[in-house]
Amino acid sequence: MAAIGVVKAGGEGEAFIEALTHEAAGVAHHDGKAVFIDGALPGERVRFRYDGRKRHYDKGHVTEVLEASVDRVEPPCAHFGVCGGCRLQHLAASAQLRAKEQAVRDTLWHVGQVSAQTWAPPLIGPTLGYRRKARLGVRVVPKKGGVLVGFRERNHSFIAPLASCLTLEARIGGRLTALRELITGLSVAPRLPQIEYAGGDDRAALVFRHLEPLTAADGDAIRTFGAREHLDVYSQAAGPESITPLCSVQPLFYTLPAFDVTLQFAPHDFVQVNKDVNRAMVSQALEWLDLDGSERILDLFCGLGNFTLPLARRARSVVGIEGSPALVAQAERNAVANGLTHARFAAADLDAAGVAAMIGAENYDAVLLDPPRTGALEAVRVLGAQGVPRLLYVSCNPATLARDAQVLVRTHGYRLVRAGVLDMFPHTHHIESMALFVRGTA
Repeated sequence: MAAIGVVKAGGEGEAFIEALTHEAAGVAHHDGKAVFIDGALPGERVRFRYDGRKRHYDKGHVTEVLEASVDRVEPPCAHFGVCGGCRLQHLAASAQLRAKEQAVRDTLWHVGQVSAQTWAPPLIGPTLGYRRKARLGVRVVPKKGGVLVGFRERNHSFIAPLASCLTLEARIGGRLTALRELITGLSVAPRLPQIEYAGGDDRAALVFRHLEPLTAADGDAIRTFGAREHLDVYSQAAGPESITPLCSVQPLFYTLPAFDVTLQFAPHDFVQVNKDVNRAMVSQALEWLDLDGSERILDLFCGLGNFTLPLARRARSVVGIEGSPALVAQAERNAVANGLTHARFAAADLDAAGVAAMIGAENYDAVLLDPPRTGALEAVRVLGAQGVPRLLYVSCNPATLARDAQVLVRTHGYRLVRAGVLDMFPHTHHIESMALFVRGTA
């Protein structure tokens, strides 16, 4: 249905919302031109204000909901609409999952001309208090009350002034006001651009990035804060190699109880942000691969061993390859600590044209890939040509999953036998999914 009452850019209009974009904007049409409306949900009639016009589409934001969707709910966070960390708190959790699954289905077909034979139920966990890794921005803005700590505002580069965050773990999400008060008293406050938070199973840490040296008083204040709030504290003067503890610290770790695996990690290391969904994701991956203990497995983009070590519990041998030498070193330490001598690791650039030499000539029975948003195009080209029997792909970007799926299915004769979404980031537009490819016909 067309938008009605449309006026010039900067004015207002009314629209019926037909769909939701992957970035969580409502989609309407007027005179054959799309209008993307922030804050609108499918099935709604809304009044909106134009934020800008392009040649082929317009943008706007909701000013009034005239007819609400049955899936519209009251956002739990008082900062919703200003903070850009979450875009879907106004949509019921079940509807969020339906929208994300549909986004993956649509992208697989429209980008890759591929469809899954079956869809698994979504993997879910807590929708609040789930985030154990975050990078918080810091700015000193006198016009907004001084120090601001939080995520960027929606559609802006400014820092949203957060008093708390419901998606962060309570160990930090409820302490943003105290953190702001700490930074206000530091001499380096104007030169402290960010704080990184990392939560393990039994302790958590903050890394203070500073562009000028901390004074002795600054260090004392941060240590006192850490002791009071039961947080390990670190300073970072330059790159990750400069991260230094400011107090007596213990290694961070998380466990995968289903596989009797414990993984240590540094505060700046990549780990999956959602503990509960990560555990379910690893279990589902091994279930889908259906190992009998005789297999040789290749784990690409293996990080610090999140999939590799559980795979080593169930397979004959596992080789993990990762681009970061520091993560490979941590993965090797984790393997030793868990007594897994048949897990081997190597550092290599898996986006390079020479990926075939990195993967090697060994005949693997199955491959697991967990690439970044850029996907794994070079790797799937090589693996597809080698004819690996089973390939399980964990994706954080439907577009690159669809592109890579097209190579596997259309060029190398694989079937996409199963797919499903993982609710790793509830209330956000970020979509994680899993796809199992099997070589040949059924």
